[in-house]
Amino acid sequence: ALCQSMMDYLAETPAAEPVRFAMQELVEEIADSTSIEVRYDGPGKVRLNRKMMSRILLNLARNAANAGAGRISIDVWRTGRLGVIDIADDGPGVPGEHWDSLFHAFRSKQRGRTGLGLAIARNLAVAQGGALKLTRSTKDGSEFRIQLPIEIFTSGR
Repeated sequence: ALCQSMMDYLAETPAAEPVRFAMQELVEEIADSTSIEVRYDGPGKVRLNRKMMSRILLNLARNAANAGAGRISIDVWRTGRLGVIDIADDGPGVPGEHWDSLFHAFRSKQRGRTGLGLAIARNLAVAQGGALKLTRSTKDGSEFRIQLPIEIFTSGR
């Protein structure tokens, strides 16, 4: 897994190829792959690069679980010209002193970690025309937000 993470990060990010898929199915896969409960609220189908979204959500869920969270919630909604995906956990939060380097590769503050999960997740959000940022972090949990073009809600292939 460590080698694959490094190779994923060092490889050129492929162009996003969005397809319509059932987000609930992806959420169930994330829950099955981690030791964390995942709740979803949003449209039945979205139009995104499924493989990239899987990696983003899996990285965020694993980070939350490793920090001690027992649950994450994924909320997909629309505002203006943006599609928004909020991923919130009930973990202990990210210490403020780590916020500046949170998305930098190889800067993990945890022993035995590479620090690639969030760097890869951000690169994959950008590859889909979006952005990923930390929007909230307290002792009651953290929330990350992915902002994407509104096209995630349109029909298509």
